[in-house]
Amino acid sequence: MLWATSAAALAAPALSGGIIRDLSATEQALEHGKLDHVVEHTESQAERLAAGNAADRYASALYRQLAANALARQKRYADGADQLAKAQEGVGEGTAQAKRWLREEARLHHAAGQRDLAITRLSRWLDVSTAGAESQRERWRLVGWLAREKRWEDAARQLDKAREHGELTTAGQRELALAVDLNAGRMERALSGLVTELNADSGAAVWRKAAGVAQRAGQPGMAAGIWDTGWRLGKFERPADYWQLIDLHLTGGTPARAAELLAQGLAHGDVVRSELTLRLLAGAWQQAREPSRALAAQRALAQQTQSAHEWRTLGQLAYAWGEDARAKAAFERAVALGDTQAETWLAGF
Repeated sequence: MLWATSAAALAAPALSGGIIRDLSATEQALEHGKLDHVVEHTESQAERLAAGNAADRYASALYRQLAANALARQKRYADGADQLAKAQEGVGEGTAQAKRWLREEARLHHAAGQRDLAITRLSRWLDVSTAGAESQRERWRLVGWLAREKRWEDAARQLDKAREHGELTTAGQRELALAVDLNAGRMERALSGLVTELNADSGAAVWRKAAGVAQRAGQPGMAAGIWDTGWRLGKFERPADYWQLIDLHLTGGTPARAAELLAQGLAHGDVVRSELTLRLLAGAWQQAREPSRALAAQRALAQQTQSAHEWRTLGQLAYAWGEDARAKAAFERAVALGDTQAETWLAGF
């Protein structure tokens, strides 16, 4: 996870030959798994050199980096992170080496379960890093960390920055972006991403999710359209899916489509001809303001139920739409069934 010290030891400020040899030997001990020895030796050397001149402080930082590596291999992640934090002080904030150690410190904090510290350190690393593939990968890592902590607003801000520097290229990124947008209350953004992904090969779950997000985004018409398209593509086959489709059209401002689907279901025998389904059909045609179809459906309901109330409702609808002859006949039938209110209506003819 970390990197070799030897090359770093040759960088400015210049180190003594003895320090370089000791760093190299310590690194060899690390590679041979002598972790306890490395931890003890590096911490001792780091403390001894920390108060010296620039070269000593630089050497101290390199020893701390080796200590962090050994501690990480022992799964002492929090201790390793602390060593890297101190190492950064030794090389100076803002240097390339300090930036690398800052990122590794973030990862060690995360491995230690210190999530808030990990997020803070990785955020700081992104703030001082230049844009590029590496920073983009770390930005997505940060979005994921924030999402797991349910810090949705912070995750959304980082997600926006990630989007500024590239498209969502993997399924994992798209899923993460959707979760962040949904939980941050950014329904329009979530819906846009989902709809873009929809195609004939998308599974039923994707179509359901898109319709649900449209509803939550306050776009019932789009929800109905998404569900209807999924229905036509054969993604939904259960009876519950059919009734969900009807309900979405009724609430989404397309009652005529709901009525057409109901009429087709009744004609083909897929829907039981009952008081409930006939009333739903009549209501859908009324909502769609289709007079002839609405009256026909209400008449079928009245005949099915032989209810004075339904005959009177038929008369009232016919009267409202200027169908006086139909209205009179319906009121007469309601009166014959004992409806006193219909008598008042009938008296006006």
